Amino acid sequence: MKHALAIDIGGTFTDVVLIRDDGTAWSDKTLTTHDDLLEGFFKATGLVFGQAGIDFAEVNDVVVHATTVVTNVLIERKGMPTGLLVTSGFRSVLRIRDEHRFDMFDPQIEYSDPLIPESMTWGVRERIYADGSVSVGVDREEIASIVERMRAAGVASVAVCLLNSYRNPENERRIKALLTELAPDLMVTLSSDVAPQMREYLRASTAAVNAYAVPVTRPYLTALSEQLGARGVAQEPLIMLSNGGTVGARVAGVYPVRMIESGPAAGALVAGHLARNLGLDSLISFDMGGTTAKACLIQGGDPLVVGEFEVDRQYLLKPGSGIPVTVPSIDMIEIGAGGGSIARVDDLGLLKVGPQSAGSNPGPACYGRGGTDPCVTDADVMLGIIDPSNFLGGDMPLDAARSTAAIGELANRLGVDPLDAAYGIFTVVGESMAAAARTHATDRGVNYRGLPLLAFGGAGPVHACYVAESLDSDRIIYPPMASVLSAFGTLVTPVRLDLVRGGLVRLDSIDWTRVSAAFDEMTAEGRDALSEAGLDPEDIRYEFAFDARYLGQQNEVTTQLARDPRDLLDPELLRERFEAAYDSLYGVRLPDMDVEVVSWRLTARGGTTDRTPLITLPSTPASPRTTRRVYLDGAHVEVNVYDRAALARNQRIAGPLIVEERETTVFVLPGWELTVHDGGSLIATRDSVRSQQ
Repeated sequence: MKHALAIDIGGTFTDVVLIRDDGTAWSDKTLTTHDDLLEGFFKATGLVFGQAGIDFAEVNDVVVHATTVVTNVLIERKGMPTGLLVTSGFRSVLRIRDEHRFDMFDPQIEYSDPLIPESMTWGVRERIYADGSVSVGVDREEIASIVERMRAAGVASVAVCLLNSYRNPENERRIKALLTELAPDLMVTLSSDVAPQMREYLRASTAAVNAYAVPVTRPYLTALSEQLGARGVAQEPLIMLSNGGTVGARVAGVYPVRMIESGPAAGALVAGHLARNLGLDSLISFDMGGTTAKACLIQGGDPLVVGEFEVDRQYLLKPGSGIPVTVPSIDMIEIGAGGGSIARVDDLGLLKVGPQSAGSNPGPACYGRGGTDPCVTDADVMLGIIDPSNFLGGDMPLDAARSTAAIGELANRLGVDPLDAAYGIFTVVGESMAAAARTHATDRGVNYRGLPLLAFGGAGPVHACYVAESLDSDRIIYPPMASVLSAFGTLVTPVRLDLVRGGLVRLDSIDWTRVSAAFDEMTAEGRDALSEAGLDPEDIRYEFAFDARYLGQQNEVTTQLARDPRDLLDPELLRERFEAAYDSLYGVRLPDMDVEVVSWRLTARGGTTDRTPLITLPSTPASPRTTRRVYLDGAHVEVNVYDRAALARNQRIAGPLIVEERETTVFVLPGWELTVHDGGSLIATRDSVRSQQ
């Protein structure tokens, strides 16, 4: 028997899934140990190994890991001192940014502080022209002087971003060679390696993020590989990336910027996997955990992958207010709305929920770990939705009295009844998530009304029905293993690496020798990375694309190619493909305008993705295990409570109802009906929709 293991470390819980090749699966979760993530990692794996009766030596399939370690380092600014080397005269690149204002009418506009301040930025007297020719080389004595200043400042890692290095990396590589010689302990990130594209600020920002995270992620992933090896795991662990692919731990450790959205990307990928299995072309994935909630549009069975995204936004729904990163990532929106989100009264006397979170330590008041702030989970307990004695199957009982006390203090400040305050928390967090999903869909020109909602994460099934009503959705899908679905998602994700090379050129004057060299370089890098992850080079597939725009435009459109452009050498075909993609986005073509290519892209992928858990459903319809009083909108409602494992195939149950499983609770509002699907998913539909069918 082959066993595959997946671990997803979130802001509050660490989730684990173990699946055998006959489809038998085990899952569990434990509180995330932020001081030592590996402690929670091995505690969680010990739980599923105890269920399965095996140990690490019997994990002979993949070990896949998704983690928030990079996100936490960036948001909390807990990295080690990091330096930045730039072309002389460009020391303010991270502070000046690209001079775009994300809000033209806000005179007090604020941006996130640069990860690397100007005091830790040094200029180098060198120059490469826009055509790639070297005007001024790198002086060894100058670099030696900068090394001394970095040592005095305690710099542990450094990013190098020189002008036009995406066109010719010679000077950056010379600096790296000198830094390696003069300061061998210094970790070095080159912008020409991590983001070889035009636009100086984007490259500098991406390189800075990578350099800032490397001193944390590389030792962590190295220790993970070593400890897994010591426990008998022969293969290198695979690490989930923001683009929805996986690579080996060594490659991920060198480029941690690629794994910022590691866990959320896994959830979006498995949402697409489930959409295809259910025959759905489009849906909204709704992943709500203990710290954040994520929404992602699935269209055509796949989430959209974009070429850049932002972290640490000052304003949630305002692109441009965060730190940009130009690496491929699943396109989603993430807000601070989870089970641990803290409720408070703002300066206007209004109820607000999040984005601050109690996390796993101390956690919501009901965790009994010292937390006193009222959180979303406290409200769910007080309303009667969550059974405090059955949380995590009874292994982690909650203290309902602490929830009542914490929410009681909040109610006093609001001047309302405590139950109304709890229901207010429930509705405010639901409206926040619905508003984020609306914005995400509308910004992409998608009508969200009527789209099915896929609910997962520990808190997702609790709140999905309210969110669905706010979005005018008519169907909600609660998949098997909903609470740990992101962890399972890493097991249905191929090994994948997305690469890009800048190459600004008009279509009618492409240097195909340069293009071929760029694709040769990317193909070799992709092949080496995927081979290191355990793939046979013969099993690796390559996909090709390019970014292009009409001459004079600022933004480009990513255009997919059915074949290797090295086999085509046809500018007219490239133009036709670009204009078709442009037309689908903007509804217009400009045949009299020249087209220029901005970047060339290659995706290397491969590996088995058909791991499917075996779902066995009873044939006899289940009866309610008990009933519970739930407070909804000013009145108590008697609600039937079912065990999920007892629900039979095609069984139908009218809401309101609660379905409990060990790691989450499904809460269905009045006016909905729940049906048990053949594949084990629970599908809720609205009464108004069924009456029209």
